[in-house]
Amino acid sequence: MVVAETIIVRECQFGQVRFMYGDLTKEEGDILVTPANNRLAGREGVDEVVHQAAGPELRKHTHGIAVERRKENLPPCGVGEAVITPPFSLPHSSLIHVVGPDCRRPTQDNDRRELLKAAYASLFERIGEIENRGTIVLPPLSMDIFAYPHREGARMTMEIVLAWMDSGADPGVEKVKIITQETNFVNNMKTVYRESEDRFPGVDRTREYRRGLID
Repeated sequence: MVVAETIIVRECQFGQVRFMYGDLTKEEGDILVTPANNRLAGREGVDEVVHQAAGPELRKHTHGIAVERRKENLPPCGVGEAVITPPFSLPHSSLIHVVGPDCRRPTQDNDRRELLKAAYASLFERIGEIENRGTIVLPPLSMDIFAYPHREGARMTMEIVLAWMDSGADPGVEKVKIITQETNFVNNMKTVYRESEDRFPGVDRTREYRRGLID
């Protein structure tokens, strides 16, 4: 198995957050998160990779969700919403589909910050409904084909996830692995972290991790 590269490790009040480069479908964890579109179709970007790894049963399942929601004149999963499904062939206990803002669409791009916050809020709520949630594996939402601006998105991703793991109520999560294969996002993430590391929640543990002093 190809091991994802760990770039940043940050220790928060309730657990550890890692920012990584690699294939999230191959990373060990209890919950896998996929960046879905509002049709739950699994036909583009990272979401397509997740659907392929999960097998055809996932597409049948999400189609069933879509059919039931359409009966109520609702999209299968609206922007800023999240739904839980079985993982099928994925090596995880649960799969959460989250719809972030699609910045290729002018109407969503105008409200992108609030929609991204709403997407993460829905994700955190769904995670709280799952008993086995020790390790979460997720992509930075909307940073793939949805074309959220990477510099702004890197900062928001860090702020939102680190705050969730460092303040308020304990989410019951021990480790969060944020994984991407978007090189541009990684470069922007490094820049944002270098510029603002001392202002983010938690404490940097990257050096200790690289020296093998922490897991």
